[in-house]
Amino acid sequence: MMMSTIGSGGFGTVFKVRHRLDDKIYAVKRVQFGDFSEKRKSRIFKEVKSLAKLDSEFVVKYYDSWLESNHLYIQMEFCSQSLRTLLKGKAIVFERQPEDPMNSVFEYFISCEIFKEILECVQYLHESDPPVIHRDLKPDNILIDPNFNSNRFVKLCDFGLATDHNIDGQSSKRYAHSVVGTTRYIAPEVYSGRYNSKSDIYSLYVIGEQVFNIDLQTSESFEVKESELKLYIQFLYQTLLAMMSTPFWKRRPECREVLAKHNEWSIDKTVVTNHKQFNVVLNRLKSNVNSVFYELLSRKTR
Repeated sequence: MMMSTIGSGGFGTVFKVRHRLDDKIYAVKRVQFGDFSEKRKSRIFKEVKSLAKLDSEFVVKYYDSWLESNHLYIQMEFCSQSLRTLLKGKAIVFERQPEDPMNSVFEYFISCEIFKEILECVQYLHESDPPVIHRDLKPDNILIDPNFNSNRFVKLCDFGLATDHNIDGQSSKRYAHSVVGTTRYIAPEVYSGRYNSKSDIYSLYVIGEQVFNIDLQTSESFEVKESELKLYIQFLYQTLLAMMSTPFWKRRPECREVLAKHNEWSIDKTVVTNHKQFNVVLNRLKSNVNSVFYELLSRKTR
């Protein structure tokens, strides 16, 4: 039973549906095959295969797919929020103006946990066999699982642009024909027909700027009131700068390299739990309409 439309784009429309038999809620993507070329149909079937083989806590769960009335339907796990919706209200929840730099130890800690989980998800793709490049990483394709399975809450979705990649081939010319993705998140080298896993790292840099409310083009990033944050943000600044690296895109670090230095750019949970305002902030987040932040802070500081 169809309940509502979640979103739509060049690769189809996604619906929130309730299954008549098990009464559970799913996300179902509908792709119209009508005027598609064989090449585009092949790419869509590739998405289905990518979803089927990536059965992991790092990606949304794939359940089924079928053809009906010249449409391809893909049944997937439903997650009620995306990173885009989460970030939209984050500044307000932590009582700052959206344009102001982050000054709360609590917001910075949560932002680090979000970014860490995104890095782990992309690392999973890049280290799969064969490796998979997502090619369309953006906040809309990063979903928040409200169930917090295995103490994780971030999952990747929408592999309509994903592709297997032969690491030995490095920057494969075969991607030159398809500059895809949302422009803001596309690495500059892609427009020259060069593409490998490092292009996903560039997308992660852009996402990182949004998660931490940092602009690498300004010096305001270092203007933090809480002295505890200054050193961490300086490390974070250098990390994001390396992930951006243009035109020397091959020098960008892999996800595992960024995660290996997690302790340099992230606050330890003891700093947060020992903060004099910890219980006050926790209670305030609990009463907030968006309880995801409460769940994040309470679960990640246990």
